[in-house]
Amino acid sequence: MRRREFLGVLGGAAASWPFAVGAQQPERLRRIGVLMNLAENQQAQARISALRQALEQFGWTDRRNVQIEIRWAAGDADRYRKFAAELTALVPDVILATGTPAVEALQRATRTIPIVFVAVVDPVGAGLVANLARPGGNTTGFSLYEYGQSGKSLELLKQIAPPVTRVAVLRDSANPAEIGQLAAIQTAAPSLGVELSPVGLREAGEIERAITEFARMANGGLVVPGSSLANDHRELIIGLAVRHKLPAIYSDRIFVIAGGLVSYGPDRIDQYRRAAEYIDRILKGEKPADLPVQAPTKYELVINLKTAKALGLTVPSSVLARADEVVE
Repeated sequence: MRRREFLGVLGGAAASWPFAVGAQQPERLRRIGVLMNLAENQQAQARISALRQALEQFGWTDRRNVQIEIRWAAGDADRYRKFAAELTALVPDVILATGTPAVEALQRATRTIPIVFVAVVDPVGAGLVANLARPGGNTTGFSLYEYGQSGKSLELLKQIAPPVTRVAVLRDSANPAEIGQLAAIQTAAPSLGVELSPVGLREAGEIERAITEFARMANGGLVVPGSSLANDHRELIIGLAVRHKLPAIYSDRIFVIAGGLVSYGPDRIDQYRRAAEYIDRILKGEKPADLPVQAPTKYELVINLKTAKALGLTVPSSVLARADEVVE
């Protein structure tokens, strides 16, 4: 090829380069909504940090190729409604919801935006999904409990506080999931020599009156299964247990960090890590209807030795050896 012809071809190719570069569209910034059932505190931030870190492992970095919008409902019904409306108005690619009330609020606001939940006790019983294997609709996620765990909680309470023969079980009687948890505890109670007294969780006054009345007789203890209402009244319940010297077992370590005696339940932070995988799969095109609801795979036992001492309890070494965390 002659030099002049070569330069002409080269010049034509160079002239097309800007158009080729301009035709390459920048990667679209994806949007993830998050509706939390907690207030914005250290424990809640730890869960969000776990979510962010797990998303980064899948290649999603906040403010680089994804934008994470977080709303903190703090257990308030009005906030659930308000923030569900706010998040759906942003038309995110997917929304992460913590707890049954958050999912319910979001499902009322949208039936098309994908929703991934964590910390839901009974997604089928609550009507959030059609079934666990094929959820259907726009919602899937990670359930919080297997009912048998509630019976294990009662067994642990007896190991830590052997004199306990009467146990008040704090539960929301209107929640089908909590009915199931109570049934599991009732199944375990006879073999442990424990008499149960269900206590409602709807109102603070109801909780205070019931626990105060229950504590008038000796050898009492508390079992507080996981629920949004229990979390809403966390400080009150812990305070009443301490005031009336009632050994209590909870489902979430945040109760123990706040002064409760012991907790046994799924690792909440691990649920956020696992949720990141479903978010990633949805961002890459999969549908929530095709992603099965998964049960917990990691449980944790947390013990507060300071509270045990205040209650006059000596935690058996066999139980301490199994603890994932000891608060001193």
